[in-house]
Amino acid sequence: MSTAAMKLASPDSYALASWLFLRLLGVIYFSAFLSLAFQLKGLVGRQGILPAVEFLAARRRFGARRFWRVPTLCWFNSSDPFMLGICWTGVVLAACLVAGLFPMAILILLWLAYLSLFSIGRIFLGYQWDILLLETGFLAIFAAPTDLSCWCPPAVSPPPIIIWLLWWLLFRLMFSSGVVKFRSADEHWRRLTALAFHYETQPLPTPVAWHAHQLPIGWHRLSATVMFAIELLAPWLIFGPPPLKYTAAGLIVLLMILIQLTGNYCFFNLLAIALSLLLLDDRALFPIFGGLVPARALVARIEPTQWFQAGVGILVLALSLVPLARLARLEISWPRPLESLFDFFEPFHLVNSYGLFSVMTTERPEIIVEGSQDGVLWLPYEFKWKPGDPWHAPRFIAPHQPRLDWQMWFAALGFADGNPWFLRFLKTLQQGSPSVLSLLKENPFPNRPPRFIRAVMYRYRFTNFTQRRKDGSWWSREKRGLYCPVLEAGEPTNR
Repeated sequence: MSTAAMKLASPDSYALASWLFLRLLGVIYFSAFLSLAFQLKGLVGRQGILPAVEFLAARRRFGARRFWRVPTLCWFNSSDPFMLGICWTGVVLAACLVAGLFPMAILILLWLAYLSLFSIGRIFLGYQWDILLLETGFLAIFAAPTDLSCWCPPAVSPPPIIIWLLWWLLFRLMFSSGVVKFRSADEHWRRLTALAFHYETQPLPTPVAWHAHQLPIGWHRLSATVMFAIELLAPWLIFGPPPLKYTAAGLIVLLMILIQLTGNYCFFNLLAIALSLLLLDDRALFPIFGGLVPARALVARIEPTQWFQAGVGILVLALSLVPLARLARLEISWPRPLESLFDFFEPFHLVNSYGLFSVMTTERPEIIVEGSQDGVLWLPYEFKWKPGDPWHAPRFIAPHQPRLDWQMWFAALGFADGNPWFLRFLKTLQQGSPSVLSLLKENPFPNRPPRFIRAVMYRYRFTNFTQRRKDGSWWSREKRGLYCPVLEAGEPTNR
């Protein structure tokens, strides 16, 4: 593209940004489906912890309404091969999106496939990045070019309404993250000391988190101040003129990179970065990617179906009323038509509430699962990623998410009675389920499942430089007691 063409580029054109956004979204979908493909059988397969076939069977009583209340293709077939087929189809489709093939059609199929798995995954797919991917993926459908192939950046920008809706999503994501912490009344956020605990107590820390935990309290306070400034102030720059948009994008990307370095949060950080790219107009990105653009001016798209895009905008803004009211802690009696609208679209998660770590956990309880044949000699089940052996270092695993490991972190914050899935998990170990055992690092009972199984609660702490130099350990731990009673093979458990 010539310099003259660059000067002709419309100031509200985002063709380059949307091109980058869709490719990064394809990478995110690829990692999400690929990650699930190796876990789905153990999580919700027929021999998994929470079989999808049982979940769907219990909801067939809803008749035809079940297709809307639980939107999933698995109503037609809930077998393990079919669910895995959805995963691997998603992997292939995501690769096609990265390659620029049939972008709009593929985005529709990707969104439907992920919604299908989300609906049957329940607690194992109940994370904020899962609903963020559904919301982002839905809007991305309308930002995609209608061309059959779009490897190079298009010369036409997505509809302005859709760009604004994606900005609105990024604003809600970031601003809500700051507000829920600020309004939680948690003393550690108020005193700016929360990060003194966060690196150690977050679900799956990285090796960098161990080093960050060793920093002085003054550094943690400064880090928390910067975080609040980015989450509470930078979102308002999104709707300003281009220089302010660029600043917002830079600050948000910086925060996401820092989070990615210290914690494994699946594809959450990548999604936020992808949305931030849409704050950079074509004039900002031309010096880097201008050579890929056809030799004609970049302009905003003028669509004959603007009425449809306006309808999508009105729907999204209407659905946004619920999370906004929730964020402001307002109890509102909505008019009946609005309540019906909210209820009608709720299963599709087109608009969601966001905000992580509103209350900081100051201790790290960890559940260690052990089995025994005689009730005397107990052998631990080692997980692939969560802390267990104190000498095993934390690792970088994002954008992969080991969903059982993550759920164990949440279970440790509560009680066994409040986590019925956990008792199901223990029973599948006693039954020697190959699907569930594949989620673990190793099986200490390769010949015969254990007769007894138990869960022991420990408190874990990061070691310091002195202790690590002494014996090489990353963690120290203190035994607290049993998380749940010892279970014996054949003993019934509540579902």
